[in-house]
Amino acid sequence: MTNLKPCAPAPADLEGDLASLRGDCARMAPHWAVPDRIASLPVSPSLIHGVTVPSKSARLLDAMSDYGD
Repeated sequence: MTNLKPCAPAPADLEGDLASLRGDCARMAPHWAVPDRIASLPVSPSLIHGVTVPSKSARLLDAMSDYGD
């Protein structure tokens, strides 16, 4: 079942300055968990295979000057 009760919007300080923005960020920071850094090892090119690109996407990229020319 879906909860159809509306949630109260977060208070917005539309006239705030940089100091109030920094305060908002400082209050939100504890809610964000920092993942452990995972050191990835290089992969041999011989192990990279099986990549397919749909023909529609390939034609689109080929038509773009940044990618196809």
